[in-house]
Amino acid sequence: MEQRVDPNIPLESAVGTDPAYIPGLTAPRSAETAEVEEVKEQVPEQSVEAEPDAAAQEDAPTPQEEGAATEAEEEASGPVFEVADRRGSIRADRDGIRFRLDDQEAEFRWDELGAVEIKPARFGRRFTVTVHLSTRRWFDAEVEAPVRSQLKEWTAELDAVLDAYFEDA
Repeated sequence: MEQRVDPNIPLESAVGTDPAYIPGLTAPRSAETAEVEEVKEQVPEQSVEAEPDAAAQEDAPTPQEEGAATEAEEEASGPVFEVADRRGSIRADRDGIRFRLDDQEAEFRWDELGAVEIKPARFGRRFTVTVHLSTRRWFDAEVEAPVRSQLKEWTAELDAVLDAYFEDA
């Protein structure tokens, strides 16, 4: 079965309706946005104190504490699977599955997935995850493991996440 790969480019509203449309030029601003910007310009911004209270500085968490708190919240919310190599990554958590390759990223929510297929390489170090959507489309991502023995660990970890979040209907 072949699948055509289409770029994910949103259609412009003027493409089919405006005969004077020229790609690359921006559309004129709507009246609502112009009014909102005019109102913002008319309202003077309130001055902010230059130095915050010393007590507020002591109570505020440091960036390291905030990062640790978010990681602890994510781990407490359920299992998370994340693997990455030099070019791409695969992440599965309570929100869904995310594939990343260079600067491209694709997100799939659990409710839109029809099936998830795991293919560890038989001889190499490639770990492939394929998601099948209910619309008969499929997408896959590959990550290269540093050592071949990690493929079994990754399979077990991803199975745990799929068992927790993915429901076969």
